[in-house]
Amino acid sequence: MTAPPPNAGPPNAGSWNVDVVVVGAGFAGLVAARELTRLGHDVVVFEGRDRVGGRSFTGSVAGLPADMGGTFVGPTQDAVLALAAELQIPTTQTHHDGRSIIQWRGWARPYRGTIPKLSLAGLIDIGRLRWQFERIARRIPLAAPWDARRARELDAQSLGDWLRSVRASDSSRDLLAIMARVTWGCEPDDVSMLHAARYLRAAGGLDRLLDVENGAQQDRFPGGTQQIAEAVAAELGARVVLGAPVRRIERHGAGVTVTSDRVRAEAGFVVVAVPPAHRAAIEFTPPLPKEYHDLARHWPQGRLSKAYAAYSTPFWRADGYSGQALSDEGPVFITFDLSPHADGPGILMGFVDARAFDSLPAEQRRRDALRCFASLFGNDALKPLDYVDYCWGTEQFAPGGPTAAVPPKSWTRFGRYLRRPVGPIHWAGTETADEWTGFLDGAVRSGRRAAAEVAALL
Repeated sequence: MTAPPPNAGPPNAGSWNVDVVVVGAGFAGLVAARELTRLGHDVVVFEGRDRVGGRSFTGSVAGLPADMGGTFVGPTQDAVLALAAELQIPTTQTHHDGRSIIQWRGWARPYRGTIPKLSLAGLIDIGRLRWQFERIARRIPLAAPWDARRARELDAQSLGDWLRSVRASDSSRDLLAIMARVTWGCEPDDVSMLHAARYLRAAGGLDRLLDVENGAQQDRFPGGTQQIAEAVAAELGARVVLGAPVRRIERHGAGVTVTSDRVRAEAGFVVVAVPPAHRAAIEFTPPLPKEYHDLARHWPQGRLSKAYAAYSTPFWRADGYSGQALSDEGPVFITFDLSPHADGPGILMGFVDARAFDSLPAEQRRRDALRCFASLFGNDALKPLDYVDYCWGTEQFAPGGPTAAVPPKSWTRFGRYLRRPVGPIHWAGTETADEWTGFLDGAVRSGRRAAAEVAALL
């Protein structure tokens, strides 16, 4: 097979003739391309953005790497950890020593552990809900959740509906609303209970999903997660074409023709590695079966933003605080300490409710985020050395994040089409993974699975 020079020529110049085209240079697409290339197949990756990494994007604050997208990794996320180790990209532990803070109903108090103990009654209620939630999750078959014994019943209601049906207290519902915002970028009423339960099981349980120590937030990459994608892209070299959003995929007897804004390619197969909602931006000829079209409309992305503030030192540690906090006031509703060293600089990262945040002018976003940091950690938080935020909902390509917020009645109607191939078209992306769905690890696993599917046919 032949290929043009790397990223060469004006828009629409040249064409590729390869075994496989991969659409999307996030973790899933790059891993799929890497696996197929290692098996001796000729591959090209088309990416709409001017960078690789997808929902992994490392910016900077005070001159230090700051992950604006996917950040954390933890135990049992073996696929992404193995990839990072192979690429010699180290991890470091997320700071969690000390007391956490919860701002709740107009007052703030310290706590320890994953979930704050607001009261004895609240503790009992949360314990009851956790037991019921995890009991449901254990019975969901990850590869075919629509086959669960109560699938239709669970999928017909939202997580919010379920919480009301089991008479969760107001405090319990509000705490789980924070979990929904940081996990899916949505409110409990927006996400299917079947999806929530499957997601929980795919992560290995509620503790594994929410905890820092021994949980999904235990470790991070001090140089940022995007360096993993960049290292894989460097291996692939000229076969990663940036600034080439795919507009059309045509199936024909010889395979597919993939047309982007920049170049086109003839191939035997294509792996589409973009979020399900954004498959709708591609014209498929002949049209995909109706179920696939409906899937894209019923698998929306959530919306979540991030804010970072840098200080000369992590001053909150001197008062015995971990830098982790929960707040019911917003727009920042959960924080982490991502400081590189105990003696500074100090880095606070906050997850932000995008709904009232993304549309604000930059200076107002800064004021609102710092006000939230100060309400949790004191007025020293109002005077950072540097501040930066990132609004994923405003992205040109594949806006939204962190993952799909799957609404009620979607899994049982469309879930079986999430990754079922259509002729030479195969699907990847963290939403298609059975383990660690929605995480970087799920993206890596999905890329490997899609590559194995295509390799078996090649």
